[in-house]
Amino acid sequence: MNFFDHQRAAKGSTLKLVFLFVAAVVALVAGVDAAAALALAYENFGVSTIVPVVIVVSVVTLLVIAGGMLFKTISLRQGGAAVAASVGAVPVDPTTTDPQLRRFVNIVEEMSIASGVPTPRLFVMPREQGINAFAAGFTPADAAIAVTGGALAQLNRDELQGVIGHEFSHILNGDMRLNIRLIGLLAGILLIGMIGLRFLQFGGGRGSDSKSGAPLVAVAFAMMVLGFIGVFFANLIKAAVSRQREWLADASAVQFTRQTDGLEGALKKIGGIPTGSRLRDSRNAAEVSHMLFGEGVRRSFSSLWATHPPLTERIRALNPSFDPREIDELKQRYAQQAPDGLAEDIAAGFAPAGTALGRPTPEPIPAPGRHAITAEQVVARAGTFTPADLKYGAALHARLPDDIRQLATQPTTAPAAVIALLLAPPGEALQARQLASVVARMGPAQARDAAALAAQMARLPQDLRMPFVALALPQLAAHPRDDQDRLVAALNDLAVADGTVTMFEYCLTRLVWSYLLDGADPYRRSKVGNGLLQTVRPVVTTLLATLAVASGGDPDTSAHAFHGALRRLYGDAATPDSPRRHSWQQTLDGGWAALDALAPKAKQALVEAMVQSVVHDGTVTAAEAEMLRAACALMHVPLPALLD
Repeated sequence: MNFFDHQRAAKGSTLKLVFLFVAAVVALVAGVDAAAALALAYENFGVSTIVPVVIVVSVVTLLVIAGGMLFKTISLRQGGAAVAASVGAVPVDPTTTDPQLRRFVNIVEEMSIASGVPTPRLFVMPREQGINAFAAGFTPADAAIAVTGGALAQLNRDELQGVIGHEFSHILNGDMRLNIRLIGLLAGILLIGMIGLRFLQFGGGRGSDSKSGAPLVAVAFAMMVLGFIGVFFANLIKAAVSRQREWLADASAVQFTRQTDGLEGALKKIGGIPTGSRLRDSRNAAEVSHMLFGEGVRRSFSSLWATHPPLTERIRALNPSFDPREIDELKQRYAQQAPDGLAEDIAAGFAPAGTALGRPTPEPIPAPGRHAITAEQVVARAGTFTPADLKYGAALHARLPDDIRQLATQPTTAPAAVIALLLAPPGEALQARQLASVVARMGPAQARDAAALAAQMARLPQDLRMPFVALALPQLAAHPRDDQDRLVAALNDLAVADGTVTMFEYCLTRLVWSYLLDGADPYRRSKVGNGLLQTVRPVVTTLLATLAVASGGDPDTSAHAFHGALRRLYGDAATPDSPRRHSWQQTLDGGWAALDALAPKAKQALVEAMVQSVVHDGTVTAAEAEMLRAACALMHVPLPALLD
């Protein structure tokens, strides 16, 4: 399946889970009603009494389920950071110099640049000695990756990269939204059982000798039994969905890194160390069990409730010659001395942690040029990346000067650094006008900081500017909403200060705008749409024309590319030109939401047409690829760093 197939499958899975949840709720309400009716009938109450009581019991049961589900859903509405906090994970400073954390940050940032998704927020569960990790969130903008302290300490770089690649698969395939919805759905059903149990423990017995007490005890007992029965079957559904997605994530991690040794080694270490992958100290571990890299809690019904395939089967899928006796040997070895990931890195030839912090020497970046590509090839690359992309991302990451990278990864400096990217050279009248607008929008302090960074950011090579922005986005979102709005307004002012808007200026300002919108309301912004292409034809026409012109070439070639792309999408030629009431920027700004809301199949067709409009000569340059990646990112279609 490609990225768009995964979106359709995720939407189908969500509908299936909602249907099964509704069926479970109906069964639970019917069971509680039946228990209440039988208890009342046993006490010789008439129908005139039973029916109103049953109605009240039904309403109360539904309110309890809805209340529990709503409370949990709202508590997790901010996405990945809320899930990480719920298990006691603590944030990781992107500028950390701790060798284990530095290696973790480098791996994630390299994968982020390679895959075309913003850098997730990073968390660690420092007290957990087992090897585990999870990705959580609704969109890449609110995504979080959390790892245990045991994973950082005991995995070497290749193994940690395999685990992070597994988690990136969950981000790219859209698994995270479904996982959070499962937490909310289960919370309502579980609350029924907990209320019944507490009632029996603390309230039910006192009225059990009275005629009115027996029905209450019966209802409470039914709520407890049926609630836990509902959770039992809900966990079966959760486990089945999780196991299927874990197989896919393992396969994707191997595809991303093109080596099985890392992921295989991580799984073997889980089997060999005494703590395995279980979370022992984190609260709410059971709630996130279906998100974890490995089994996080002990299961009473291991074969039915296991959220992950058996460890030996996962290893054998990576290495058919695997002998389970290797695990026994590792248990004996690790019982004497726990594995040391950093020491293994040094033994494997990576730089000592005190110098390059365990980061391997990047391979040279491919020389810029034109690369042959088709629309179908680009669509196949969406939502994934290859080892070549990963090497490219690592090389770009390594080329970012340390001082520049630190500007991107601090909330106090990231806004000014991003503003500086759009400033004219120092001394020009244009920069003075731009800084005046920054003062008006954000105050003199931000203007002074941006001006001080202007020369430094101007020296940043063109191919490193968008990767820099990708690293800075999480820090921009860390500011209050009012500050975010002022930043977006300031960036817009800078882009139009000279009377024209370049494609780089447009892409930068709109990517920041879209990311901040995602972070402010990830639940709503992550929904898979069902829109039709015919309803968005005017904005699609503007988008394809803009891409065709911006990709360069003579007017006749651009017109030919535009008409061919439109014909591919709608089956006919472009409509006659009409007087423009809005600029192309205004038209696109008003249309991105509708384009993002297209159904997956329609969005796939649009991306293919966008590629045809850009690469009308059958090749793509680095500049064209960046432009195409930015346009697709505004529709939540991540494209990798390399498209050749």
